[in-house]
Parts: sequence; C-alpha cells; structure tokens
Amino acid sequence: MARITPVDPATATGRVKEIFEGPLKGKHFNIFRSMAASPAALDVYLGMAGALSNASLSAKEREVIQLAVAQANNCDYCLAAHTMIGKGAGLSEAQTIEARRGTLADPKLDAIAKFALKIQEKRGFVSDADLATFKKAGYTDAHVAEAIATYSLALYTNLFNHVNHTPVDFPTPPAI
Repeated sequence: MARITPVDPATATGRVKEIFEGPLKGKHFNIFRSMAASPAALDVYLGMAGALSNASLSAKEREVIQLAVAQANNCDYCLAAHTMIGKGAGLSEAQTIEARRGTLADPKLDAIAKFALKIQEKRGFVSDADLATFKKAGYTDAHVAEAIATYSLALYTNLFNHVNHTPVDFPTPPAI
C-alpha cells in the first residue's frame, strides 16, 4: 500500500490535472499518482525524463542504465516498469536480464551498464580509468553527462518508490 496518498486523475485539479491530461494522458501509473501529491515532484520527473528523451544516448542505452541501477537499488517497481519500457525501446528480454546483472553481450551496452554501476558503487567518484574505459567503448563527454543524468533520474524514482512502497502495476519481470 502506498504511503503517499495517490491522486485520482479523474478528480485532480490545477497543475496536476494539466499533467494528467497532458504529458501523462493515459499513463496513470501508481508512481505518477503518488508523485502527484506534489506537482513540483511530478514536474521534476517530467522535466528530467523529457530532457533525456532528446539525449544522444539511445532509449535502449538509457533503459540499460535504468535496469542496472534499479537492480542495484532493489527497486521492484522500476525493475518491472523498465523491463517493459526497455523491451519497447528494443531490448530483448535476455538483454533486460543482462542489464540487471550488469554484464551484457553487446560491448557498447555492457560499457554503459558498467559505467552506471561504477557511478553507483563509487557515488560518482569514478576514476580516470573508469571514464577512459567508458569512452573507449565509443562514448563521448556528452554521453558521460547524459549517463549521469539518466542515473540521477533512476535514483530519484528508485528512492521515491522505496519511501512510498509504490504498488507495482507492471508485469513482473523475469527472475535473475
């Protein structure tokens, strides 16, 4: 049961109503319904997700980060959500599992998962060698910045779901 009272989109008012009828139309998932207790918190999510949709990192690459970080943080909600979203972005089910394990057969996706997990493990204090390994896989400074931003969005939603005990409203991902 959610600890933050979910907002019913049908009775929402003001900014929350605008969001549910605009960018979240048809996406009335439990995370958003609870996040809607604060329009500012919901706007933070939408702002970050919206900006990242224009990133040079592909949707697949961003989903690899989301899955690796969700697994590292034991966020059941995000594991379920990003397994489904990741498949929609072109990841195979096997790749969603690999991303959660932090080791992918695809060398470029493997590099991004490992870099995200280095950010997690070292709390951002990655070494020059960590950065060089990531860049050697074909990533640029822009990709570094976007990987950090994607990690930050993943951390935001993971922590929100931990505090809220958000009920999972996505299919259960495969066990690993």
